[in-house]
Amino acid sequence: MVILENSKHSSASLSQRGLVSVTWNLLSNSSRIVISVIRSVLLARWLPVRIFGVYALASSIIGLTVTLPNFGMGGAFLHRTLETKDEEETAAAHFTLQTIFAAVWAMLLSGISYLFATGPLRVALLFLTATTFCRQLTQTPRLILIRRIKHRRLAILQIVNTAFITLVSLGLALRGIELWALLATDLVQVALTIIAFYMYRPVWRPRLAWSPKIIRYFLRFGSRNVWSILLAKALDRVDDLWTGYFLGKAELGFYSRAYRFATYPRQALAVPVNSIAGGVYAELKGDRLHLSQAFFRINAVLVRTGFFFAGLLMLIGPEFIEIVLGPKWLPMLNTFRLMLVFTLFDPIRATIDRVFIAVGEPGKLVKTKLIQMAVMIAGLFILGSYFNIDGVAIAVNMMLVVGIVILLWQAKAYVDFSAYKMFFFPGTAFAAAVGTVFAVLKIGNASGVWQITVTKIFIFSATYFGILSIFEYRQIKDVITLLFAILRSRNEKRIEVTK
Repeated sequence: MVILENSKHSSASLSQRGLVSVTWNLLSNSSRIVISVIRSVLLARWLPVRIFGVYALASSIIGLTVTLPNFGMGGAFLHRTLETKDEEETAAAHFTLQTIFAAVWAMLLSGISYLFATGPLRVALLFLTATTFCRQLTQTPRLILIRRIKHRRLAILQIVNTAFITLVSLGLALRGIELWALLATDLVQVALTIIAFYMYRPVWRPRLAWSPKIIRYFLRFGSRNVWSILLAKALDRVDDLWTGYFLGKAELGFYSRAYRFATYPRQALAVPVNSIAGGVYAELKGDRLHLSQAFFRINAVLVRTGFFFAGLLMLIGPEFIEIVLGPKWLPMLNTFRLMLVFTLFDPIRATIDRVFIAVGEPGKLVKTKLIQMAVMIAGLFILGSYFNIDGVAIAVNMMLVVGIVILLWQAKAYVDFSAYKMFFFPGTAFAAAVGTVFAVLKIGNASGVWQITVTKIFIFSATYFGILSIFEYRQIKDVITLLFAILRSRNEKRIEVTK
């Protein structure tokens, strides 16, 4: 059996492949976000708040527990070493372990869900367990594409998935089929993924293989990686689980929608950039200079876009909820604004994690995440109990900021960067732009929801980018020059980049 797509690196340089991958991901994410926002807005208007809470609780249980059958093997597949040199054998061994682990997980979780869950939550858990099991069997071809830093198929699949999911979920919601309007999204997604990876010009034909050397490598690497990933998933899901259990499904509905809408903007750039960061870092391991340059450039972009989106949404939050979602969602306003801190910093946390995976040191993340978990749990019980979902959001922000500080300090062992250059100017531009908006609104005559919204957007955007262009003109010029150089040099083997 052979890989159907060439496993060798193309003559294009890493910079070129990275740029092409980012371009495709930007295209797919832009389309996906526009469609997803429309879908989420309409579903928020048509479905009860409590239904979102049921779905969020079931999804959190699935998302947390599925880390165990994954066993950190994705990072092992991407980590380039002697054991994974033969891509075909590595893929077959990965698929074999993934199938065994996923089957055991699905049987156990299905039994637990049937015995201990009731009503809509039981239905959601059993259904999501089945669809997630099928999705686990598509991990191998997905990892093959990511390893090669070839994201075109992934990007197209993302667009198609979003379009079909939207048609199905909105159609069911219009017919009054509430819970299934959300559950159907998972069924459509897994069906299209199977077609894209295994049926239409398949990336790889699945087969089982047991190579002791590769299997031992996966288990050894995974045993070091899985606890870090499990902790990361727990940090991402415990707030939902705690809210659903202690505050109720209605409150979880408000909290989950606040999180969803607060994190949409970061997906426009952070998700496509981070999706290729792992592959780029893996290829640059051992080359401290170029790894440092890639690390700084990626995070500098994420920080600057993060500050912009966070400031803009913080200002227009009341108008956005009133105009777009409707009055029934106004109780989540403060939570929505608080979650923007998460929107700003979480993409940075994700790319730092990928550095440790790329250099083969995932164990270093575990201690940091244990500290974060302690901060999170303490915050949930202290702040969440007194301030409801606003307290939950504050606890999440505290956990994230603590983790970012620790991770940046640890990352200095592998990359060189200036925290001052990374944060000072976008932070200054953010503060000045927000202050300018409040000053203009105070002395101005803007009235009406639409006029206030347009005024906030224009003043904040002009001030923020104006300040950045003044203080970071040379850096912006260098980035633009680099991009044009890459486009002009598509046949060169390497493009030297400078910070």
